[in-house]
Amino acid sequence: MTDISVAWTALGGDPALLPRVTTVERPGALEARLPVRQLARACVGACALAAAELGARRTGRGEVPAVRVDDGAVATAFHSERHLLVDGRPPVTFAPLSRFWRTADGWVRTHANYPHHRSRLLTALGLPEDASAEELAGRLATRSALDVEESVYRAGGLAVALRTPGAWAAHEQAAELAARPLVERERLDAAPARVLPPLDPATTALLPAAGLRVLDLTRVLAGPVATRTLALLGAQVLRVDSPGLPELPDQHADTGFGKASTTLDLSTDRDTFEALLATADVVVTGYRPGALDRFGLSPRALAERRPGLVVAQVSAWGAYGPWAGRRGFDSLVQVATGIAATEGTAGQPGTLPAQALDHGSGYLLAAAVLRALTEQSYDGGGRLVRLALARTARWLTDEIRPGTGMTAGDPHPGPEAWLTETDGPLGRLRHALPPVSFTGGPAGWAQPPVPWGSDAARWR
Repeated sequence: MTDISVAWTALGGDPALLPRVTTVERPGALEARLPVRQLARACVGACALAAAELGARRTGRGEVPAVRVDDGAVATAFHSERHLLVDGRPPVTFAPLSRFWRTADGWVRTHANYPHHRSRLLTALGLPEDASAEELAGRLATRSALDVEESVYRAGGLAVALRTPGAWAAHEQAAELAARPLVERERLDAAPARVLPPLDPATTALLPAAGLRVLDLTRVLAGPVATRTLALLGAQVLRVDSPGLPELPDQHADTGFGKASTTLDLSTDRDTFEALLATADVVVTGYRPGALDRFGLSPRALAERRPGLVVAQVSAWGAYGPWAGRRGFDSLVQVATGIAATEGTAGQPGTLPAQALDHGSGYLLAAAVLRALTEQSYDGGGRLVRLALARTARWLTDEIRPGTGMTAGDPHPGPEAWLTETDGPLGRLRHALPPVSFTGGPAGWAQPPVPWGSDAARWR
């Protein structure tokens, strides 16, 4: 079974459609000890096939359009946040306090890109707000890695101890993840079959998600990648953020293609949100499990108010087990699950060549939404689809066989062939082209990103 077929099966897809997928393999793309290229190819290929399947259903075509997955396009897209240029300026990626640090008995990795996470990290370690990297290094060097992990977690910050693959396998959270499928899929209600307006097969580009409304309640990075992909495929995507939690500007520029962006305080302006939900088709959330429940945004609460809704969730550690309520990001999941130890050298922890857990989970989440929409068109029912970065990590480390699909192919020529430039409200952007490709599908997004929070809280 190929890796694309594993992903497609996890999505509930028909195996008879797999021959519609062809791949262009490029040795050198996403090189790593772990099979990152295979994971990336599988996630994008499954997403493109799900898009082609929905497009065929909406146009009444007898045959699903052919899908082409190019390792070069995939690798470039998996580095999209690094390739971005804004008026020639390179992006700001990780903040100075977001990195690996030595501890008294090992290593930790911190994440302090957002101001509130930086503040909580320093507070947990008894340091002032203006503490330098040198001061933080000195403090961490006196503490054990697990002590730092727990202290920072209790303060609402982000720090994770480096674990070996064996140490993670013995962790209770790893056991919880191993018991779950790669993509979790549930029915939420017994709503009748979704009536999708037919698409004209003669249109310039086949947009399988055209006419669908997506509420995007996500933040870095997997969720925004998923909704950016749905926007590419024609969905009307409205990203909704709290006015008190601005997104990082470069992150917003990279993942904002095709979307509108608004701010909404869910604690004071519920009527506006409920008006949006009343005509939404999909809600995508990327906050830690349970964080939005107090606003009535649990999957079942949403489905009760909007029968037939597709709810898509992505989290770092999963919605179960002792770490279910913990915050997390791709870089931290790599550290906990043994990936950083595997990719390291000479006692130094390493990293994957891209934030592959984020990007891979993002494309799988978009694929899960598309498949849910296809299933609803003949079987009805509100749907919940859910992914966890740590479960995607398990797929990478334990379930993809090294060497599968690594045959000779065209050398990777570099990213230039899959980069383009677009003018828009944020300036002139150099950015990655979308890797999701099928016959008749879109070559790019209908609009460039807009400034964060610049749109009214209403559907276009």
